[in-house]
Amino acid sequence: MNPIKLDLGCGGNKQKGFTGMDMRDLPGVDIVHDIEKFPWPLHDDCCMIIVASHLVEHISPKHSIAFMDECWRIMVIGGTLAIATPYPGSVGYWQDPTHQNGWSQITFQYFDPTYPLFSIYQPMPWRIKKGFPVWQQNGNLEVIMEKIEVRDNYEEEVKHD
Repeated sequence: MNPIKLDLGCGGNKQKGFTGMDMRDLPGVDIVHDIEKFPWPLHDDCCMIIVASHLVEHISPKHSIAFMDECWRIMVIGGTLAIATPYPGSVGYWQDPTHQNGWSQITFQYFDPTYPLFSIYQPMPWRIKKGFPVWQQNGNLEVIMEKIEVRDNYEEEVKHD
């Protein structure tokens, strides 16, 4: 089976050429499922690209690591996860009463074993793509993560300040 492109939390705005998953049964949604209910109804290693645009800020903080680990489970090695979220404290973050989880540029370091913060929770490993995260002038934060293999030792990797 060829890996799919998945638009998580797509609502009524699914990306062209993607499979859409949302908790609401809207036009264009292919999989109706609550993102905070694990596991998702998808096979291991079935996605090449996952887009989560303006989704992570809606996830309960207690599910943040499980969300990233579930994305890792369904992603092929080398696949990419693209996340866009309003910067915590920005007008875009506070405008929506359902926003409950602020992700800053440092948050993503908890998922990349080349950063010291990874050792705190030791989730499934991702690599932050070079040049990311990017803060946009409109107050959004964008990051691309790449699924990497689980290893016992990441010591040979470049350490960051």
